[in-house]
Amino acid sequence: MDRSDTYWEPQKSVSVELKEKRSFFIASVGITRSEEEAKEFIREINRKFKDATHNCWAYRVGVERVVEYYSDAGEPSGTAGKPILGAIQHAGVTNATIVVTRYFGGIKLGVRGLIDAYGRSATLALEEAGKVMRRVSLNALVVLGYENSRAFMAQLKEIGVQEDLIESSYSVNVTLRFPVPKSFVPQAEELFKGYEARNLLISWAWEN
Repeated sequence: MDRSDTYWEPQKSVSVELKEKRSFFIASVGITRSEEEAKEFIREINRKFKDATHNCWAYRVGVERVVEYYSDAGEPSGTAGKPILGAIQHAGVTNATIVVTRYFGGIKLGVRGLIDAYGRSATLALEEAGKVMRRVSLNALVVLGYENSRAFMAQLKEIGVQEDLIESSYSVNVTLRFPVPKSFVPQAEELFKGYEARNLLISWAWEN
């Protein structure tokens, strides 16, 4: 496997709870693959915990162009959003948004206490979420006849396409959608054009 094609993201969305000197923390992890998705997740948690003292957050999204941002949401500068983002970076994941909700319990934690509590909450949530390896891919759309589909699908394995990721639909012809790892794109285009030159393929295109 070409490691340049791989990246990690959270395996599942979770929430974990932590109590620190009477303050109650809830860390929520969302799988978000764009800034728009990250912002919507933050809004969703804000609505869910609208009575909280603070809803502090950070996100890291994208693969080839990573975007990071965070907010202390009213906590002292640098005590909440930054340690949350630090936990995401330390976990080595992207496409992750974490909102740490705090209900103040009457005892001030101080700057160091806040940094530790927010960072630990985010870390525990990421550990609970787990992480899964993904591959940077381009999505291909191919249309061909029934008589050529079996041989074509067998050859897809040679260009790094996972069989369980092939979406197929059948009507007059066979339509296939599948992700091609970016390092295999030149080989994929060679395969497609070879079939096309022999009139064994009706059409092909990249969808993104």
